Amino acid sequence: MFTRILIANRGEIALRIIRAARELGIGTVAVYSEADRESSYVKLADEAVCIGPPPPTASYLNIASIIAAAEIANVDAIHPGYGFLAENAHFAEVCRSCKIEFIGPSVESMTLLGDKVQCKKLAIKHKVPTFPGSKDGVDDEDEAVKIARDIGYPVIIKAAAGGGGRGMRVAHNDISLRSGLRSAASEAESAFGNGTVYIEKFLERARHVEVQIIGDTHGNVVHLFERDCSMQRRHQKLIEEAPCPVLSKETREALCKSAVRLCKAAGYYSAGTVEFLLDDATQKFYLLEVNTRVQVEHPVTEAITGVDIVKTQLQVAAGEKLPFKQSQIALNGHAIECRINAEDTERNFAPQPGLLSRFTPPGGLGVRVDTHCHAGYRIPPNYDSMIGKLIVHSPTRDEAIARMQRALREFDIAPIATTIPLHQRLLNNSKFVRGDVDIDFVGRLLGR
Repeated sequence: MFTRILIANRGEIALRIIRAARELGIGTVAVYSEADRESSYVKLADEAVCIGPPPPTASYLNIASIIAAAEIANVDAIHPGYGFLAENAHFAEVCRSCKIEFIGPSVESMTLLGDKVQCKKLAIKHKVPTFPGSKDGVDDEDEAVKIARDIGYPVIIKAAAGGGGRGMRVAHNDISLRSGLRSAASEAESAFGNGTVYIEKFLERARHVEVQIIGDTHGNVVHLFERDCSMQRRHQKLIEEAPCPVLSKETREALCKSAVRLCKAAGYYSAGTVEFLLDDATQKFYLLEVNTRVQVEHPVTEAITGVDIVKTQLQVAAGEKLPFKQSQIALNGHAIECRINAEDTERNFAPQPGLLSRFTPPGGLGVRVDTHCHAGYRIPPNYDSMIGKLIVHSPTRDEAIARMQRALREFDIAPIATTIPLHQRLLNNSKFVRGDVDIDFVGRLLGR
């Protein structure tokens, strides 16, 4: 096991990793920008190293500064958390060239699964369901039109190296396809340094269902069941739950086995998520992408399985075998997570940086709050606006919804605006309660 690790991240995920490491007897080193100097994760770590000013300078994206901090602190490994450098294969390669273990998958599997075109080819080879569409990247408009007419409109244009909705366009005819191809490629080049795009059949009224997997360096890969992340706005998740409320037993088994099969084919180890789109009317599912890191929403999976995903990540990164087999993982109850963001939902979700004069999280049976915030904390304007995750677990989905409604009422945050009122509205919506939602549900509800 590692003696000492560095956390190349900030906020609640840095705090989460520190706590997991401490339970394993591992020392921790936090890095922080000047904007995060007073953050709780910095104070909780055994050691902390400043890596410079906040954006627009690099800070948490500055590979040289992070490696320098790791070498000065004499760590065995680096945990990247999520976001920032978590899916950067170059960073993982630099870590290992410096004899510092990267707590994540191999560079080879990260590169393979991070390229959506190559990932799709691997999926087809191993009989993981995929959408019909182009076999490779498409840069010729006439070729794109031919593919779209063959599979039938509507189609979706996606960035091969993309994520978060960037480099993505839906086309319903030849004209919108031609213009969408150009704009998607340009956006992808700007966002990811790779303008390759491809085309797939677009599934309307789809659900977003993802499978949590974890593997070790000895060839073992297991799944921890699935999460439903359909409650999202502009491809940004708001509410996640586990398990998916509409899956049949047969579909769940096929979905989870597909995810494991794909990751084994890629030689994958560490925690990862295989994302699918689901047509709940037919129970057919199609590969969306693979995220080669721990996800924001991992706590709902921990709640229904009892598996500490971050601790397991640390164990397998140190070369240990998975401490459980697939047959030992059982699905228990229902969990829901609400992402609490410092955003004004009445002003087009404008970020709300500033001083928190009050911050009192809820508690009670089956309630978990992952946050780095507290009364007196000043939310910086430089980073993502998520200030916490509220997770509840109950024996049934109806009980979980009721528990979340209660917990949201208890969560006292002032004076800034947050997404809590929107969460309360969504949790009380009759369609959500019935499980009758899709990835565009929130957008339709808000009219934007």
